[in-house]
Parts: sequence; structure tokens; C-alpha cells
Amino acid sequence: MAREHAIAVIPGDGIGEEVIREGLKVVDALAEIHGFRLRKTHYPWSADHFLKTGIAHPDAAFDEYRQHQAVYLGAIGDPRLEVGMLERAVIAGLRFKLDLYVNLRPIKLYDERFCPLKDKKPEHVDMVVVRENTEDAYTGIGGIFKHGTQDEVAIATMLYTRKGCERVIRYAFELARGRPRKKLMLVDKANAVRPQDIWTRTFAEVAKEYPDIATDHAYIDAACMWLVKNPESFDCAVMPNIFGDIFTDLGAMVQGGLGIAASGNLHPGKTSMFEPIHGSAPKYRGKNVANPLAAINAGGMMLDYLGEKEAAAKVDRAIAALLTSGRIKSLNAGDHKTTEIGDLVTAEVRKLSK
Repeated sequence: MAREHAIAVIPGDGIGEEVIREGLKVVDALAEIHGFRLRKTHYPWSADHFLKTGIAHPDAAFDEYRQHQAVYLGAIGDPRLEVGMLERAVIAGLRFKLDLYVNLRPIKLYDERFCPLKDKKPEHVDMVVVRENTEDAYTGIGGIFKHGTQDEVAIATMLYTRKGCERVIRYAFELARGRPRKKLMLVDKANAVRPQDIWTRTFAEVAKEYPDIATDHAYIDAACMWLVKNPESFDCAVMPNIFGDIFTDLGAMVQGGLGIAASGNLHPGKTSMFEPIHGSAPKYRGKNVANPLAAINAGGMMLDYLGEKEAAAKVDRAIAALLTSGRIKSLNAGDHKTTEIGDLVTAEVRKLSK
């Protein structure tokens, strides 16, 4: 009997439906090749659905997701709605209610022509960032007092717990142990934001259990500088939520842009979510011009999480082959049709399987 994996699919807003369609085209082909089955449940959560029904994201859906191994998300956000309303309901809802405490973001350069940095080649940009995903300023603790007046006050709490720090740091050490360089850097700002000393101390304590891993430390401002100056110095890094959000978008530009960057939102061993890190780009909706490589990469990460390692590796190899050969000539929207790129990657994974 074929292996079966249950996945929930949320195409979302803007270009989400188009890029997820191409991602599913690739993973479906790999399922056929490798003899497993994807049992998909599609969900309509989007601005269109909200404007039609008044429903952003029902709480009952979270219990349904828990019956799946993974959630495959396209993009969320629409200018017709209040800024952040749908993102908080869907993306933050998934992260917090499913306790997806690891945000995993590979930063990999496939071809030097896509890197904005001078003289940097693929061997210089190959790292993975482990971002804590459920604490920090994103908890929503705080608010605004005397809104709209001259006395207005806005407060946001940056919250860190020992449990939250330790579990994501431990995940990062295990990840580093499986990489060739066996190197892990902690990034924080404990010199200025003293409560982040909980990160520094927890990292040092957990490091004692991993004597085979070389450790390093950087403050976030220095880490951003080094990412641009010497990206080859990074292998695996772990950092608090807000810094990881900023650092990985900078990393995405180093690897060629948001059109190729993907992420996993993980609770190891439980339902986890995979998505491209770009936005919904409403201006490109329905035009068949969006680059789906980030969504396809997210599909590859999902396959890896599901235990389909060989299939996942083919996604990466196919994208690398298409970019280095010039068959995909650009990562910019409109230089290739969305469907064209999906077809090219699908054909390449089939070619790699012969």
C-alpha cells in the first residue's frame, strides 16, 4: 500500500492560488514517481472569502489541521482589508495555536548572477536560519492608550521564556549536527536589550551537550553587516523572533530575492506549515506572471518534513539545474509565465528520476 500524507492547502490571497497550484504540480509529480500519495484538503481562507462571508478563519479549522501532517500556504494579505487583520487570523493563528515554534529558513544561492553582492558564488551563500517563532514582540502583549491624541502611548512587550529559548536552541544544535560544517551561531542583542541574556545563558548551557558543534555569537547589527560582507561565515544560526524576521529577509535578497525564498513553520513531530516568504502581490493576481519558485521550494521543504527525503532533494536539484543552465533566465515577475516555471520544474524532476 502506498504511503499517504495528509496535507491542508490554503492558497490564500493575490498570487497565492497561482504559485500553490504550480507547487502542487511538482509535488504531485514526485508523489507519482516515488510511490506515495498526498491526501489534500483545500481551505478557502482569503480576503475574497472574508468579504463574501465575514469569516476570516474559524477556530474549528485548527482542530482540522491537527488531523493533517502539514499545511501548505500560498500568501495572505489584501489591501481591501485592515492592515494585518487576515495575517493575524491565518498566519499568526497557525503559528501560535499549533505552537509552530521553529521558523526554518534556508538561504541558498543557486547561481552567482542572482546575488547582488560582488564576487559571491553559490559556495559562499549556503546557510540555514532557525528563528524562534512564538515569542518576542509578536505575542501581541501591549496596546495603544489615548489613541489619536497628543498623549498617545504605544506599548509592546518582548517576551522570552526559558522553555521557548531552549527548545528552539536545541533544535538548532541538532540541525547543525546534521550539516557538514557543524557550526552554530547565536544572534541576539543582549548587550543593549538585557532581557535577551536569557538567550545567551541558555545557548551556553545547551552547548555543553554538543561538544562536536563549533559555536559562535554575534549581535544582530554585526550579523547583518557580516551577512552582506562575508555570507560565507554563516552556516547555521539561531535567533529571537523579531531579529530572525529581519535577518532572513535580508538573506533572501542575498540569495536572489523573495521569489525563491521559502520557509517552514515547525513543531517537530506534529502538524507544521510551509510557505513562500513573499507576500500576496495583489497587482500580479491572475496575470500568470508571478515566480512560483519560492512556493515550489516550500513544497520541497514540506516533502522533506514528511520524510520523503529523496523527492525533496530532487526539488532542490531541479531548481539548481534550471537556474544554472539559464533555462530559467530570471527570478523577476513577468520574465517567465508562472505556469511555464511550474512545467519546467516538473519536467526536470521527471528527468532526474529516469
